[in-house]
Amino acid sequence: MPRLRLALAQTNPVLGDLDGNARSIIDTVRDASAKGADLVAFGEMAISGYPIEDLAMRPSFLAAAHERVHALARELAEAGLGDIPVIVGHPDGPFEPRLLGTSNAPTAIAQNAASVLQGGKVVARYAKHHLPNYSVFDEYRIFIPGDELLVLRIRDIDVALIICEDLWRDGGPVGRVLHADAGLLVVINGSPYERDKDEVRLPLVTRRAIETDTIVAYVNLVGGQDDLVFDGDSVVVGSDGAILARAPQFVEHLLVVDLDPEAATDAQLPDDVRRVELSPGTPSNEKPDIPAEIAELPDDREQIWNALVLALRDYVEKNHFPSVILGLSGGIDSAVCAAIAADAIGPDRVFGVSMPSRYSSGHSRSDADDLADRIGLHFRTEPIADLVLPFEVQLGLTDVAAENLQARARGVILMGLSNQEGHLVLTTGNKSELAVGYSTIYGDSVGGFGPLKDVPKMLVWELARWRNAHAAERGETPPIPENSISKPPSAELRPDQTDQDSLPEYDVLDAILEAYINGGLSISDIVELGFDRPTVERITQLVDRAEWKRRQSAIGPKISRTAFGRDRRLPITYRPTAV
Repeated sequence: MPRLRLALAQTNPVLGDLDGNARSIIDTVRDASAKGADLVAFGEMAISGYPIEDLAMRPSFLAAAHERVHALARELAEAGLGDIPVIVGHPDGPFEPRLLGTSNAPTAIAQNAASVLQGGKVVARYAKHHLPNYSVFDEYRIFIPGDELLVLRIRDIDVALIICEDLWRDGGPVGRVLHADAGLLVVINGSPYERDKDEVRLPLVTRRAIETDTIVAYVNLVGGQDDLVFDGDSVVVGSDGAILARAPQFVEHLLVVDLDPEAATDAQLPDDVRRVELSPGTPSNEKPDIPAEIAELPDDREQIWNALVLALRDYVEKNHFPSVILGLSGGIDSAVCAAIAADAIGPDRVFGVSMPSRYSSGHSRSDADDLADRIGLHFRTEPIADLVLPFEVQLGLTDVAAENLQARARGVILMGLSNQEGHLVLTTGNKSELAVGYSTIYGDSVGGFGPLKDVPKMLVWELARWRNAHAAERGETPPIPENSISKPPSAELRPDQTDQDSLPEYDVLDAILEAYINGGLSISDIVELGFDRPTVERITQLVDRAEWKRRQSAIGPKISRTAFGRDRRLPITYRPTAV
């Protein structure tokens, strides 16, 4: 049985940085060559970053990406790496515009492609067939689909190649893999992280391996891109469904594995399958074996924490922010945000500001101070009472208007320090608050990035407890004060205020929000789950009315199936029928 040493390159490209990404690819191929790889595969759009969104409509960008791929092939050969076949994902074009239906308006001019580089040239090319048009994806509008399966013959092994969504759809190129009798199927991916996604992704890869009687190698991107975070989690599954190799989550990694696929045959291929024979390299049978690497999947809470940390780190680093700043109220949300920020970029680049009002409790100030000591971040106090009073007096503000004024004064302080000192402002609101509009527009909602935007309140507490326990297990100081976790949450905008003055208990609230937002259930459906109808009606009304606020909110990392933003696009002007 023939042997092939495969290298799956789990990389973190910077979107648009074609030269920087190409340099990283060359370095990775050099590493793979030193490990004796026969074939190296990178993720979807590894040369450009992903998703490119409407850059796919820009001819100059497409032309630059096309040329960069060809230049990369030459540079690999010049570096003495031209013998190794390298699969690289990239946007390609511009092509003649595709017409959508009977419309005369041109649409896509690009393809989501993978090129095979060897000997200083692009020797083969594949275009993604199935273009997703759901959730965060908008590919049907911006790409032209491919229609041909590509099979690479490396010595006496046939390797089929597809891209991401092509694996998820029944039929199409996956259906042709069995007829092509390939021994290995390589799938390059840009698959964003979602909580529990591995419970769907790995079974899919396993099912496809068994269905096609083929080893399936799934290589994914890693890293943060705006509101998306890619988890890597690249995996190789045998034709019997067994995991042969697996890369760790949330880090760049080169996964190298020895495989023993079925030998290629000279059977006649269907018309829609193209085979390209590659130049042979050193047979893997002559190389010493390498041990199989199978990374363990972390605990669910650790996965979520790592996703939030990576998303924030990459947003800061890729956008060249020197530091972050956030308000520290002594509450659970700002404490968790500060801990995430410190894990992401180090405490020396995190600046916390306590902004007490005349309603702030003593423990809110002491808890914020305790948090700063535990983490080691920069900390300062800027009281707001003297800033708020002139506005209250001149405008005669009372009740909610006066409460919101306090939040806006805090927003002014944070944005002023951001402008003066160059920090990125983090907004600390969680998904539960954002859902029901429990925030002040231009107040506590100000900021450029919201680490907890897709994290419900109950999960915020769960993550805090996990992070403290994780620190204790390693002999470190737990970063989050116990009082911040245990005390009743409050905005402290009036005497003795708590969140539950106007909201149900958070376990009830989060369950209703899960059913309404993620589940898409009607009011009647939610009531049938056992919830009080007046409460359900009030909460769903709050959700609908807060859409205008969410449209103006900072982006934050998507970790759920239905995150606010690209996942959930609803009208602002909307008069729902209660059912």
